[in-house]
Amino acid sequence: MVLLAIAGAERAIYQAIREQATREEARLADAIVVFGAAEYNGTPSPVFQSRLDHGFDLEERGLASTLITTGGRGGDPRFSEAGVGRDYLVQKGVAERKIITDPQSQTTYESVQAVARLLKLRRQSTCIAVSDGFHLYRIKLLFRSQGITTYASPAPDSPIEADPSERTLHSLRETAVVSLWYLGIRR
Repeated sequence: MVLLAIAGAERAIYQAIREQATREEARLADAIVVFGAAEYNGTPSPVFQSRLDHGFDLEERGLASTLITTGGRGGDPRFSEAGVGRDYLVQKGVAERKIITDPQSQTTYESVQAVARLLKLRRQSTCIAVSDGFHLYRIKLLFRSQGITTYASPAPDSPIEADPSERTLHSLRETAVVSLWYLGIRR
């Protein structure tokens, strides 16, 4: 009986993750937050580039006056994901003064904590979160716990979401991480 309850809860979380993954919620907000992904020697990975391109498109639509890029060094002593994201967006035409970076955070949890602190210091309370669809349910959950209203905006050209096996694998991983969050394990 307990196993059936656990399986049912996991299935419900997985379904919620997949439903959020397809929901476009972008609207006027205080900031657009582009969550980091791998970078290779100063160049965004295809996954990161799809997120950055989408963040750029949202900024071009005038949905926020500030773009925030997140992501630490991930083992690369020369480049942070946040810095690579900033440089990429500047090359695309975003004014550098409109971009804030969070180059210290190594996890989604740390990124949300840092961005929430930054928004609160600026007396702001809303953001558009840009990432791959599978990632957005957890991002919204984390921001909600910090009192930040978040509108999810999945990167439409996500290589992960385009590949059924990758999409399933990443969504199952998110299901496990979200389940731990609900159990009180924060990371």
